[in-house]
Amino acid sequence: MKSITINGSQRESVGKKATKALRNAGQVPCVLYGGDKPVHFSAPELAFSKLVYTPNAHTVVIALDNGETLNAVLQDIQFHPVTDRILHVDFYQLFEDKEIALNIPVQLVGNSRGVKNGGVLRRNNRKLRIKALPANLPDFIEIDITPLKIGDKVAVGELPSENYTFLHSDNTVVCQIKTSRVAVEDEEEEEETEEGAAAEGAAAEGAEAPAAQE
Repeated sequence: MKSITINGSQRESVGKKATKALRNAGQVPCVLYGGDKPVHFSAPELAFSKLVYTPNAHTVVIALDNGETLNAVLQDIQFHPVTDRILHVDFYQLFEDKEIALNIPVQLVGNSRGVKNGGVLRRNNRKLRIKALPANLPDFIEIDITPLKIGDKVAVGELPSENYTFLHSDNTVVCQIKTSRVAVEDEEEEEETEEGAAAEGAAAEGAEAPAAQE
């Protein structure tokens, strides 16, 4: 998984006055949990743009001004209710030997046969929550929807998960092709129907032939 580096400065004062002063200076107060003790630091608001305003999942390298670097993932973020400015960010520290739960975006590839025939693609889950070691966290979960016909669906239990575990039930639907008013019968089904009708017709003619000879 791709990482984003955020350069931060450790902060000693964590009171309301100190926090307000940081925000007035364009800094965002942050806390890193998961280690021996919480680490309080701040970083420029612009440093979070590639981390927050994106549908992609990333890990974070927090580079502190004392030379220490810590690996983490975004855990929670608070926005101002009116201005949407970032007020506070919580991170959770990563360790190589400890699994972490994270929401991973689902990426659909291919052109569904069902959609070509007028069906509608419905995305039930745009992200899936998985559990894995940091080294095994994928950038996204890819699903090829090319073979899907009208009425078909993809459930979590059908997806490969060698290096991670899905935190959903196997019957959780990720995406499906729904019928619509403009949908037409699948081409293969039409061909099979025509072939079946032709075979039945030939069989009927063969059955009538002996009677005609009599």
